[in-house]
Amino acid sequence: MTAAAPRRPSPALRTTAAALTLASALLTALVAATWRPLTDLDGRIARRLHSAAVSEPGWTRANRVLTDWVWDTVTMRLLMVAVILWLLRRGARRLALWLAGAVAVGWVVQAGMKAAVGRDRPHWRDPVDSASHAAFPSGHAMTVALACGLLLWVLSRAAGVPARLRRAAWTAAAVSVAGVCFTRVWLGVHWMSDVVGGTLMGGAVAALAAAAYTALERSPRAEPAEARG
Repeated sequence: MTAAAPRRPSPALRTTAAALTLASALLTALVAATWRPLTDLDGRIARRLHSAAVSEPGWTRANRVLTDWVWDTVTMRLLMVAVILWLLRRGARRLALWLAGAVAVGWVVQAGMKAAVGRDRPHWRDPVDSASHAAFPSGHAMTVALACGLLLWVLSRAAGVPARLRRAAWTAAAVSVAGVCFTRVWLGVHWMSDVVGGTLMGGAVAALAAAAYTALERSPRAEPAEARG
């Protein structure tokens, strides 16, 4: 029997991965160079939102619940662990291990970029929240974007998923990414470019992982089994 040729990632997937990678690299360069227009914009947005956060304690408490529990990095990683274990139970071992590797790569990229850029977080006389480590990129935003991107990709491989469920998944992902970005800036622990950078990097890692996995798939018969998983 002749071996099947490797599957190629779709042009849209390759384009998305390239675009997100280039955009994150450009933003990282601007942040590292402390490009004045960007830092001025970050400052204006941060000051306006922090002033609102101080004057709206109820809304600020709600944002802390969202960022500490719903969109927390631990919550997102536990969600990925649950999906990976479920895939293993369904027999999709290769896909499960690939997801685990993508999550690990995302964590390494995040830690490496924080150490390399070394950006300070906003400082306030009347803070409403606190956070440690360097600011860029936002770990919350990057983790949520990576998890959502990987989960949407896994869902796209599954056969027989109703269209309404796919739409609901995309909506939940969009709300999660936008929501975590807003909460981190509202609480005064990140600049706007931190959360944008985290989103771009998380999306880039997810898209690159999906494109690489698709390119490495050798057998067309293997895909339906893993998609059902």
